[in-house]
Amino acid sequence: MRPLLRNRVGKIAVTAVVVLAIGTTVGLVALWPEGRQLVAPLPEAAVEPEGAEIISSETIRCQNPRAKDCRELGIEITSGAKAGSRSTITTGDAGPAPRLGEGAKVRVIANELPPGVDAGAAPAIVPYTLVEIDRRSPMLLLVVIFGVLVVVFGRLRGALALVGLGASLIVVVEFVIPALLEAKSPVAVAAVGSSSVMLLTIVLAHGLGPKSVAAILGTGVSLAATILLALSFTKLAYLTGFSSEEANLLIAGGADLSLQGLVLAGMVIGALGVLDDVTVSQASTVMALRKANPAQRTRELYRGALSVGRDHVAATVNTLVLAYVGASLPILLVFGTGGTSFVDAISREAIAEQVVAMLVGSIGLIAAVPVTTFLAAALASRLPAEELEASAGHLH
Repeated sequence: MRPLLRNRVGKIAVTAVVVLAIGTTVGLVALWPEGRQLVAPLPEAAVEPEGAEIISSETIRCQNPRAKDCRELGIEITSGAKAGSRSTITTGDAGPAPRLGEGAKVRVIANELPPGVDAGAAPAIVPYTLVEIDRRSPMLLLVVIFGVLVVVFGRLRGALALVGLGASLIVVVEFVIPALLEAKSPVAVAAVGSSSVMLLTIVLAHGLGPKSVAAILGTGVSLAATILLALSFTKLAYLTGFSSEEANLLIAGGADLSLQGLVLAGMVIGALGVLDDVTVSQASTVMALRKANPAQRTRELYRGALSVGRDHVAATVNTLVLAYVGASLPILLVFGTGGTSFVDAISREAIAEQVVAMLVGSIGLIAAVPVTTFLAAALASRLPAEELEASAGHLH
């Protein structure tokens, strides 16, 4: 950071980063959730599931004439007040169910009779209902493998990147979600939350040198453009946010929040990860070019790095499009089985949300390349090559 303060452009850039950090901090304080729970949980969500382990499996006759492959599973409760007790659950009657063998971990809820109902007069009910398979152990194993590979390959920088990832998740879980549930402005929450994540991840993974300063400012400008685009096109396309099952659950729970704002916030936060990748990559490219040829000035650095940026944009936009297509694939299949044409299908809100989010993110991505490249070139050209970061590279 110190070399940047020796010239006017560097001082302006550092000042802009400081102002952005202060503004983000003020936004966090102003929007921080107060702990008020505005959404009442649904009755079925209020029951705490219990852990259980499958100890036996037997094929039984289905009660539903259209169902098949119904099974009665013996279970042993592994958590809660009834830990160690044994009971049964049935699967298959409500629809296709996974084949669970002995030793599989599941989450179940007890089927209790309502108060005042005579147990002798009531029809027989199964003691427990399967809620979900307990996937925490394999997911934890995958997280450990991922973390080890990142640290082994990236060493200290990889470890810092993991710290940044953890901090980002904390911002989302402790700030973004509770603030949205308290009906804070979704635009403000998305802007402040995204800015917080961006600052944390870039600074932790790459320090506070010229590369990071350029990447932070480039990401900030691109985020502002993305927010404006998302705000404009959620209104122009009349995206209401009512198309998803999750929206219906929020409404049923009495949530007093803007579902359209939630769509917008999702677009902004979804685009952030790609923006960080592109801005850091472009800043790294500029620093590498300057270090390789200290005679290059701003214009030459900009032109050289921009040619790399065009290739990066082409590859990243393709990645972004395929990610959103993959997310929309089940919905597209539903429309396909109903004979809905592709042109009509993409106009349905469930698909239109994904299309608008993809295009808004892609435009923000494209804007990030020239902006970050110019900022990085302006900073790098005014610094001696030996004072640039030695690790001016980027890996995919």
